[in-house]
Amino acid sequence: MATTNDLKNGMVLNLDGQLWSVVNFQHVKPGKGGAFVRTTLKNVLSGKVVDKTFNAGTKVDTATVDRREMTYLYNDGTDYVFMDNETYDQVALTPTLVGDTARFMLENSEVQVSFHESEPLFVELPVSVELVIEHTDPGLQGDRSTGGTKPAKLETGAEVQVPLFVESGEKIKVDTRDGRYLGRVSS
Repeated sequence: MATTNDLKNGMVLNLDGQLWSVVNFQHVKPGKGGAFVRTTLKNVLSGKVVDKTFNAGTKVDTATVDRREMTYLYNDGTDYVFMDNETYDQVALTPTLVGDTARFMLENSEVQVSFHESEPLFVELPVSVELVIEHTDPGLQGDRSTGGTKPAKLETGAEVQVPLFVESGEKIKVDTRDGRYLGRVSS
């Protein structure tokens, strides 16, 4: 049990039997009346995002979320298989649970899997990953109709926009949150 004054981004709350992750919060002290906390919450299971306002100091039920370092091993055709780095236990997670993070996961990559009461909730990748470009068309000098970018297919199958000077076979750094190109990786 915690109060709304203890809220932090990433904290998981148990509200009405559902798990909600705090995406954003703001303490507001108006000139008149009592202080309150304005939050943006994301449902852990469905992904639904809602705005909720709490009075300052209100008690909220926090959920115990166990974040474990795991290694992504392989996709067996239906599920994604992960191995716990401490116990070496293997866990198979459904594609709906893995979600959009599968676009940037390579075999043997390190991820964080969050569990609540030994039930897997979601998979988190590092903020950026390094991937090799499998294919991209050559950039034409002077072609600025696309804002100086072109599509590139990565080794995981994901497609991202890269600058015109980037070529096939190069290793680039990609932001896993929104799929943005962050730069080339020198080998």
